[in-house]
Amino acid sequence: MDYKNYYKILGVKESATRDEIKSAYRKLAKKFHPDKNPGDKQAEEKFKEINEANEVLSDSDKKARYDQISNSYSSWQQAGGAPGSFSWEDLFSRNSSGGQRVDANDLGDVFGEMGGFSDFFRTFFSSGGARRGASSQRGYRQQYTHPQQSSNYQQELTISLYEAYHGTKRILQLGNNKIEVKIPAGAKTGTKVRVAGVGPSTGRGKKGDLYLLIRVDTDKRFLRKSNDLHTKVNIDLLTAILGGEMEVETMTGKVVLNIPAGTQPEQKMRLKNKGMPNIKKKNVFGDLIATVHVKVPKKLSAKEKNLYKQLKDLKKHK
Repeated sequence: MDYKNYYKILGVKESATRDEIKSAYRKLAKKFHPDKNPGDKQAEEKFKEINEANEVLSDSDKKARYDQISNSYSSWQQAGGAPGSFSWEDLFSRNSSGGQRVDANDLGDVFGEMGGFSDFFRTFFSSGGARRGASSQRGYRQQYTHPQQSSNYQQELTISLYEAYHGTKRILQLGNNKIEVKIPAGAKTGTKVRVAGVGPSTGRGKKGDLYLLIRVDTDKRFLRKSNDLHTKVNIDLLTAILGGEMEVETMTGKVVLNIPAGTQPEQKMRLKNKGMPNIKKKNVFGDLIATVHVKVPKKLSAKEKNLYKQLKDLKKHK
């Protein structure tokens, strides 16, 4: 079993704060997400590593346990330990906790191929810990302890703002079975979607649940605040002065925005019901708030300059 340097995987220092870890994870997850790297197996494996590292370092209890393991491993290396000879069983016996035994393959089934964890993670962090069987020979079945008070599992799932607006679906690979999971319209970062009865067995004839923790990716066009969407609209100086019409992007296509005469820079205009749907109330939407940016021309033709001078003179004689 190989040691995993989670700090190196996320590219952060061991002294990194929780916010620094979170920021590093999000940047890397966005870069290596399978949706942006279709068919790229290396990116897929990197994405798994990133998720695994974040799973440990973003959890204070797991991070504390990991730091203890890392210190032990580093001390062994500095003492001249030969590669491949470190006693993971002895280290685990000092870091394990009791609980109900759960087959390792169950966890792989729950999270599917994309949610696979390394042996290192499964041994020390999955479901409260793991213990090896008496045999250390190739082909043994590794088994996990699982606290009896909980049989639920959580996995982060990133969706686009467009998917959050319209609702979307994901296919989970659970062993040989595929389950379609619906993400409701209006989902936001932090929304949990429960997939009942697909977790490991509790030992009482029932299976636990899987919770998909939704994270909505950023969108270049819109900033989401609760169920309202904020966007920018660029207009020229003459439109700001005289008024006019401007097309504005919404989540369902472009609409025409009436620009009143005398519109001021940074003025906000509200488009009712053009924001995000309310996840709890059908047919209820937030608003779209458009902030006006007035573009002042940097270059003018001789004729344009003359017209602006005439306008300036006209205002002087009022």
